[in-house]
Amino acid sequence: MVDNDYFITEDNVGMLKLAKEANSSLFDYRIPTIGMESTCSAAVENPLQMNGLPISIYAPETVGCVVVDSQGRCAAATSTGGLMNKMSGRIGDSPMIGAGTYAGELCGVSCTGEGEAIIRGTLARDVAAVMEYMGLGLQEAVDYVIKKRLDHGFAGMIAVSSKGEVAYGFNSIGMFRACATEDGFMEVAIWE
Repeated sequence: MVDNDYFITEDNVGMLKLAKEANSSLFDYRIPTIGMESTCSAAVENPLQMNGLPISIYAPETVGCVVVDSQGRCAAATSTGGLMNKMSGRIGDSPMIGAGTYAGELCGVSCTGEGEAIIRGTLARDVAAVMEYMGLGLQEAVDYVIKKRLDHGFAGMIAVSSKGEVAYGFNSIGMFRACATEDGFMEVAIWE
């Protein structure tokens, strides 16, 4: 399962609601490649733009990945762009094993969203703990953690189990995500 998600914030909730109603995305979140020129200078005449605005105003996106191999070994990785205008020295949830990223014998989990809420709930590790101690399946564990362990804040996660199950969950309007398997199955989604 590969996750290239743009977590939905209050700033773009209205636009995402319209996109969901229209069953299409209103924005192209890809960095434009047409008209880009190679340059080594620090000053660029035509800065990159997205949706007609300088690319520098957008916060970088979170990218997470969870995988399981043929022997049931799980791995997880998460890279965060952080929050726009974050406080100097602020540490996000992604580099904290157990909070934003976790992989163990039962599953691998990668989280995105409001880091403080993810850290308080140690969400990624909690999925494995719920599976182990409550005997829940992967999707049930993800749903439980999102609904019962996530306190105040928006968050989402992708997960894969050692048995090859794939799961996701989020409490926002949408979360960009994708899944691919070795037998050729592929899925890309934003909403439920």
